[in-house]
Amino acid sequence: MDKLEFIQIRRFILRLGKMLHKYGSPSFRLEAYLTEIATHFGLHASFNSTPTTLTIVLWSDHHEDEYNHSARMQPGELDMNSLSRTDELAFELLSGKISLAEANTQLVEIEAMPSPYGKSLTGVAFSMSTSAFSMLMGAGWSEIIYSGLLGGMVYFWTLWALRSKRVNLMLEPVASFTVGFGACAINHYSSSGFNIWLIILSSLIILVPGLSLTMGLAELSSRNMVSGTSRVMDAIMQLFKLYFGAFLGVSLGYQLFGQQELAMAATLPFWVNWMGVLMLSVGLVAIFRTRIKHVPWAIASTFIAYGVSTWSSGFLENGLGAFVGAFALGVFANLFSRIVNAPSTIVAMHGLIVLVPGSKTYIGLNSFISGQDIIKVDHIGQETFLILMSLVAGLIFANVVMPTRKAL
Repeated sequence: MDKLEFIQIRRFILRLGKMLHKYGSPSFRLEAYLTEIATHFGLHASFNSTPTTLTIVLWSDHHEDEYNHSARMQPGELDMNSLSRTDELAFELLSGKISLAEANTQLVEIEAMPSPYGKSLTGVAFSMSTSAFSMLMGAGWSEIIYSGLLGGMVYFWTLWALRSKRVNLMLEPVASFTVGFGACAINHYSSSGFNIWLIILSSLIILVPGLSLTMGLAELSSRNMVSGTSRVMDAIMQLFKLYFGAFLGVSLGYQLFGQQELAMAATLPFWVNWMGVLMLSVGLVAIFRTRIKHVPWAIASTFIAYGVSTWSSGFLENGLGAFVGAFALGVFANLFSRIVNAPSTIVAMHGLIVLVPGSKTYIGLNSFISGQDIIKVDHIGQETFLILMSLVAGLIFANVVMPTRKAL
């Protein structure tokens, strides 16, 4: 390997690593994937990824000098379209179908690629997903509708955050403040009362970091201590910011509109839950920017995760049904990876959304601070912890039973 070829390879690996980090890849998967790429090119490599840094060290047998690169990164966001295309590009390069120069050019094109669904459709997906989550939480029809409307307001703030660094820094508290105050105003002027905190939780569910908590614990279980700890602490801080903003908005709403009692919604038929799962799975397609050819798999993963966990919860106590759901989801995601030759993360993240206990973490925080229960749940802290552990264990067991062919 001459020096020019070494430079071309390191440029590709560097750009590939930054892009995969940007698309929200967990550290243990990102490091393993980049190691496979470097080994294929005959390079020795060492990688260290955290939510805010990426360090790359490359060297070859015939070069005494090492190449070191450390970059300050922003925490990544899930982009299944770009993740899939980047993985396909790397596979074509390793198969000899394209050259290194072509691969670098196409990486630039993928990085500049916008969402395949556009802003309007993504906004509809936000509203649909928040309404769907309120269905799964046992809300009434009025709460379902208002959750969707306030979810659209949250999407407005996320769009503004993309354009303004100042808004991006205060996205969680300002979005939750707006939702909390808006829920109080709607409840004051509506003819029938409803559960304000349930609407707030449903409207903010896209921002609630339940998935980040699960990914952080998964990284800790794989001995990625720095990355896992950083991700867990970041998720906790996001949760605090969301709750503070909502609490401030509700407090101001109570001052202007008067203290409002929490009204429990009438119980809806069980089939509404399955309609909620369908709406949530469809909404997540646009939010996660899933490619059209992967949509059926993504929707199926959501139904498998929810269906298996609900069924197993009938004879398993204390949230252990999440273990069976995560195991089934992991097996399905790895099977998808083998059949389609794509990262298992693409479908796994869709299914995990209905399993992660982000909402229960928020409910527990609200009960601890305000003393009010959004919904009646006993031993919320214990159940949340068990679900988190069950999800990690279920995915680990699934990787043993059905190993994936790709590190991502």
